[in-house]
Amino acid sequence: MRLSTKGRYAMVAMTALALTDDNRYTNLLNIANQQKISVTYLEQLFMKLKKANLVIASRGPTGGYKLAKKPNEIRILRILEAVEEPMNALETGAGVSGGSSGTKAQSLSNRLWEGLSAQVYVYLHGIRLSDVISNDLVPCPAVPDLLNIYESNELQNLS
Repeated sequence: MRLSTKGRYAMVAMTALALTDDNRYTNLLNIANQQKISVTYLEQLFMKLKKANLVIASRGPTGGYKLAKKPNEIRILRILEAVEEPMNALETGAGVSGGSSGTKAQSLSNRLWEGLSAQVYVYLHGIRLSDVISNDLVPCPAVPDLLNIYESNELQNLS
């Protein structure tokens, strides 16, 4: 399980769309410039988000993308799944066999990773895009001041 730039950028872009006034269509170039993400990369992500019915597109001079549903109807898990982020702690990559050789020790330790995967799934399924944009996420008690919310007039640039 690894959250890649696909998941992170999809979340930033979906949050930017959700913060747009009146859920207007927003040009990807505006999001790319404002969030410092490649337009080409955003186009790839938005094709997947559109296929997952999370955004809708409109062509033309006033076109762009907007949310297909209200922010309170979009679960974070669906955004990450749409851009193909695995939520499985047993996920292996680059030819690594992980803990799949079938030994008792590996089978027993895999229970830990299965449990972690379940916790991540439940956590991300329980959070909606509206929770993110309203800053209603409870900080971790171990590091409550880890992240500060950057307030600026950045939303004016998205229109």
